[in-house]
Amino acid sequence: MCRHERATQPEIQFYRTESRRNGITMNTRGLRSQLKDSVPVAGMCPQGAYGVQDSLRSGFTSVKNELLPSHPLELSEKNFQLNQDKMNFSTLRNIQGLHAPLKLQMEYRAARQIQRLPFLQSSHLALDTLRGSDEAIGFEDILNDPAHSEMMGEPHMMVEYKLGLL
Repeated sequence: MCRHERATQPEIQFYRTESRRNGITMNTRGLRSQLKDSVPVAGMCPQGAYGVQDSLRSGFTSVKNELLPSHPLELSEKNFQLNQDKMNFSTLRNIQGLHAPLKLQMEYRAARQIQRLPFLQSSHLALDTLRGSDEAIGFEDILNDPAHSEMMGEPHMMVEYKLGLL
């Protein structure tokens, strides 16, 4: 007679360090690092007031926006500037003390807040100068520049959306 007891079965563990299959012990620590480094995709389907996507404000959906990183280096490249800033801040803290990274972070925050109206392109020249990236030309400076896009949004609607009036 076969007896099934669902209440006494142990729960499946997702983060096991070792698993045994056919007498072979396999270490799965590498899988934990991949799960830990993955970034959840937030806002995959923004909803409007009636449960339908608001295409007027958020644009059309794209499958490209819903994909997770396909290569291990893609996540690293997306977070390169953040990692570079963290490394610079820790170096500054070790060399000059706690005040240096705090002062630099306040200057970054102030430089990020300087912008033109939402429908005009901001150059963020002060932020580039603080980071030292004003002397280098990269792909991000030339390719995919929003100032060279084929379509422009309605200025009044963009300002109202930025101010939270819509």
